[in-house]
Amino acid sequence: MAGRVVTVAQDGSGDYRTVQDAVDSVPLCNSCRTIIRVAPGIYRQPIYVPKTKNLITLAGLGPEITVLTWNNTATKIEHHQVARVIGTGTFGCGSTIVEGEDFIAENITFENSSPEGSGQAVAIRVTADRCAFYNCRFLGWQDTLYLHHGKQYLKDCYIEGSVDFIFGNSTALLEHCHIHCKSQGFITAQSRKSSQESTGYVFLRCVITGNGGRSYMYLGRPWGPFGRVVFAYTYMDACIRQEGWNNWGKVENERSACFYEYRCFGPGSCPSKRVAWARELMDEEAEQFLMHSFIDPNPERPWLAMRMALRIPYCA
Repeated sequence: MAGRVVTVAQDGSGDYRTVQDAVDSVPLCNSCRTIIRVAPGIYRQPIYVPKTKNLITLAGLGPEITVLTWNNTATKIEHHQVARVIGTGTFGCGSTIVEGEDFIAENITFENSSPEGSGQAVAIRVTADRCAFYNCRFLGWQDTLYLHHGKQYLKDCYIEGSVDFIFGNSTALLEHCHIHCKSQGFITAQSRKSSQESTGYVFLRCVITGNGGRSYMYLGRPWGPFGRVVFAYTYMDACIRQEGWNNWGKVENERSACFYEYRCFGPGSCPSKRVAWARELMDEEAEQFLMHSFIDPNPERPWLAMRMALRIPYCA
């Protein structure tokens, strides 16, 4: 099942002391999965998974005790890779950057520890196809989870932030996830640029909570004019504003953005009070967003089923 298994432990009891050293050990253009088992600890180092190193799994014992953290911002990047490799600004400031395809993470926290008010401070950027995250946490304030490109599946994850903290132009399904709003702002900023693109975010059977107070958080705004986001069977607490969605100050976005809800509930779910240019889906319209086929459309070679079968937990 797995070509190689290595361990990371800060006390020297594993094969490597840092996650980056373990990633660097993966052969270029590898064709067999490498499972990197990460011992409990707080690993303070930026991590870069280049596109030449795919089929990597990071497996921890639990997200509360296995933390990958760094504090870059869009205006302050300290990284062991030169800026010409990882990029600059928001694109290059991720504490973890994943560009290798078929990446899996489970039972791990990805954190940007920059304080509130630091501006764009990405916990993880994913620019890779066929990536999956199970029981992971994504911690930050602004631009926490950058789902930039490719297809991603997140299950049983916790994501927190304030401004545009789930953003980018990937095709992503978030299932049974907990979305926590730390202060006023916008949950999503999806950046689909044309109606021909199949990208978008689907939140399926998720929970949205806030830090107290009422009506201070939008479900999203369109970073790209055709931004597409669906919340289905999702609980929304009172932190969600009644109007639900924001046009990013551009009236023309209201003609192209695709912001939908389907059978959501809770005090923040107010279909009759939403902006006129967002709407509740009909049953037949919602069907395409409620299955794994939204991110895994090939029935003959389903990558998601293969990824789930390859999950291997950490063993002490």
